Amino acid sequence: MTDTVRPILVVGDANVDLVLGGDVVPRFGQAEQLLDRADLVLGGSASIVACGTAHLGAPTSLIARVGRDAFGEVTLDALRSRSVDVADVIVDDAAATGLSVILSAPEDRAILTSLGAIPALVGADVLERLEAWDGPPGVLHAASYFLQPALAADLPDVFARGHSLGWTTSLDTNWDPAERWRGVADVLPHLDVLLPNGSELRALAAAIGAVGGGDEDLARAVARRGPRVVVKDGARGGWSIGDGGGVVRAPGLTVDVVDTTGAGDSFDAGYLAAIAHGVDDEARRLRWAATCGSLSTTRAGGTAAQASLADLTAAIAS
Repeated sequence: MTDTVRPILVVGDANVDLVLGGDVVPRFGQAEQLLDRADLVLGGSASIVACGTAHLGAPTSLIARVGRDAFGEVTLDALRSRSVDVADVIVDDAAATGLSVILSAPEDRAILTSLGAIPALVGADVLERLEAWDGPPGVLHAASYFLQPALAADLPDVFARGHSLGWTTSLDTNWDPAERWRGVADVLPHLDVLLPNGSELRALAAAIGAVGGGDEDLARAVARRGPRVVVKDGARGGWSIGDGGGVVRAPGLTVDVVDTTGAGDSFDAGYLAAIAHGVDDEARRLRWAATCGSLSTTRAGGTAAQASLADLTAAIAS
């Protein structure tokens, strides 16, 4: 770690999540089901990552769009409460704030999303901020690629410009609801870090024509296009492969899982915060990521159990 912490600029989705737990598998026919819990919490992959990196001591700003409505106020207040700079969150008069309903079981979940203002974000919103940035360059991370087609189309130019200005670039595409996985091949040459889970890795590899072999072979094929591929592996932790082809691994923690919502985003936050804090060792970066992902599952919602630096240090030490 270094004394100077690089800033993190996160780009993507900001919304609220209604997390439902208990008897969450719907039964139609007007059957009423009683839940164990219902929590209205901050949602959006980008927002959860931003909260995670800020809580880990990295100065973090978010570029996103919300509506001028009650859910938008909830979203902004939640981000501010986690020390995320929201000066660049655009309040949209023409669209509602996005909403996801999450049906959460201990080992899996289903997500129903109304996008609202989320797809209105465009590359120009990010480029304008990069050009106006008056501090040192840091980490530029984008999330929810397939929920924001206008931004996705602009990302090669955005990341290329970020690189030219000295930023480290990172992407978590998340799942493609249409399962077409288009456009990512154009982004890969401009990426330093790609953060898929196993299912996303396999889909992304297929989209660039990589077939056959196991996950490590697929990750190597993707890494040859540019980025280090950092794979979220659930309770097992995570692993990564760079262009050199060697595999680095880190285990997760054994915890009592309450809700897996946002665990992958907290994994991302741990990895990106490690970069921002000057952690050069890849195994240590992965340990930060895997530990943060594990700890985040111990409470409901994506941000309630995110690790602080003190939490992270204590968990790794134990």
